[in-house]
Amino acid sequence: MTQLDAVMAKVRAENRAALIAYIPAGFPSQQGCAKAIQALADAGVDAIEIGFPYSDPVMDGPIIQEAAEISLKGGTNAADVFAALKVATDTGVAAVVMTYWNPIERYGVDQFAQSIADNGGSGVITPDLTIEESDRWLAATNKSQINPIYVVAPSTNDSRLAAVTSKTGGFVYAASLMGVTGTRATVSSDASNLVSRVRAVTDLPISVGLGVSTREQAKSLAAYADGVIVGSAFIKLLLEAESEEKGLDAISHLAKELAIGVREGR
Repeated sequence: MTQLDAVMAKVRAENRAALIAYIPAGFPSQQGCAKAIQALADAGVDAIEIGFPYSDPVMDGPIIQEAAEISLKGGTNAADVFAALKVATDTGVAAVVMTYWNPIERYGVDQFAQSIADNGGSGVITPDLTIEESDRWLAATNKSQINPIYVVAPSTNDSRLAAVTSKTGGFVYAASLMGVTGTRATVSSDASNLVSRVRAVTDLPISVGLGVSTREQAKSLAAYADGVIVGSAFIKLLLEAESEEKGLDAISHLAKELAIGVREGR
């Protein structure tokens, strides 16, 4: 059992959803990222996703792309991603890496999975990896005993939902709307329908991402999802902050609000 499995079991026993925060490695700087991770953990998030910054993302919206560009200009590499992962796991929260397939393949499939485990990580979210192309990855994650986390969307048909979730560990990442990541004024009604469809084919926890930025949105999602994923809202605060200290204060305040929200949902 990974730390993520334990966290998802714990929040289920508490009859609430988990709050999962996302931040790219190396953003706003290497030290700034470590401080942001600590601030989020101290504010009550249950798990942290470390993003592997990528130059040609297919799922990330403009806010995360801007953060990734800053990170890449700072020279962030795989070692920095694993270092950020260890910072997160050392705080006591569950932590995973979110990355496109190319960096995994370039680093070495078995080596990447083992490096996740060696740094206390629970798994990897791979938004552009299909299950048909996953044999090497599934073998590597099984050997390293980490969770392979796949993404499903409203466009995923029921038979494919069953196929994808049968290969998934930790939680199913449900993208609540079509398109790229980013904060939204409202969270798509597609999310509720998608979660219901996923529940029909798996007992795995289901975490919903794409769009959450307020306590009320977190509360509404937590009514039916097992995890609420928040990324762009935190990154936007760091991008807009007048200073590092004010940015850390802002994400801490939002995380505390969202932590209340996920507890109010049921």
